[in-house]
Amino acid sequence: MSAKTIGIVTAIVGASLWGFSGACMQYLYAHYEIEPLFITGVRTLGAGVLFLVLLLGTKREQLASMLSERDSRIQLVIFGSFGLFLCQAAYVVSVGFTNAGTATVLQALNMVIVLAVTCAQLRRRPGGLELLSVGLAFAAVLLIATKGDLGTLNIPVEGLIWGLASAVTAAFYIMYPKCLFEKWGSLPVTGIGMLIGGITAWLLIALCALLDALSGGLFGMPFTVPALDENGIAVLAAIAVFGTFGAFGLYLHGVSIAGSVAGSLLGAMEPVSATLFSALWLGTLFNWADWLGLVFMVVTIVIISTRKQT
Repeated sequence: MSAKTIGIVTAIVGASLWGFSGACMQYLYAHYEIEPLFITGVRTLGAGVLFLVLLLGTKREQLASMLSERDSRIQLVIFGSFGLFLCQAAYVVSVGFTNAGTATVLQALNMVIVLAVTCAQLRRRPGGLELLSVGLAFAAVLLIATKGDLGTLNIPVEGLIWGLASAVTAAFYIMYPKCLFEKWGSLPVTGIGMLIGGITAWLLIALCALLDALSGGLFGMPFTVPALDENGIAVLAAIAVFGTFGAFGLYLHGVSIAGSVAGSLLGAMEPVSATLFSALWLGTLFNWADWLGLVFMVVTIVIISTRKQT
């Protein structure tokens, strides 16, 4: 295969693994008493450690230079804590209230947010295709949220709110590190950001446990390590290794070969794979409105990804 073909295949596999991680989370919620913050902490810290090992073996000097700069360190903390951590935490909670396919489609609204912010920054009006993409995105959310019955809301309000929160934080995660990416490359920035996100999650877990212990349960924020059997541990490990480290690593490598525009387009595989894994593996029932909403969202991502960049 040509280098570009390898890049395209690699990016598709990476984006599909993101959807696979959503289905794994749905499985954990269905079979175990497990908290979203615990899943987020394990996946981000686990993937962050794996990224660190990879960076130490392949980009040690570049990593040292990046961490030696005070401004870069501050930006990495903001990126990891308020971008990667919050985005993944909101997504995990959204999956718990809805399902992997629905949560992933809601998160994909970040493409519309990025478009709106970009147009505002450049002081220009969105084009015809861009307006069409916004309409399709809102139609997708409306169809999924109501199951085609516009008079009722057929997903929990909490699921909708957390899904939209994951879209907002994903938009921040995409736009904020632009300068860091240009200076240091996407792999070191994403890897250290993931590690910082994992540390943030476990600091928050420790804080919740401490406050609950000191208040005698007044704050209602207890934290317990879930009782997982071999299957549960294997699924949780798959989320960290394949659905986070593997997904980010493969996708970024594919984009570096195939190009950013092609990579953004191939990212449309995430909501598709999440819905397919959820339906085929977990038996989640989707009606015509869910599938039509998914199609609308994929078309939205295609339009935004292939539009002329300004």
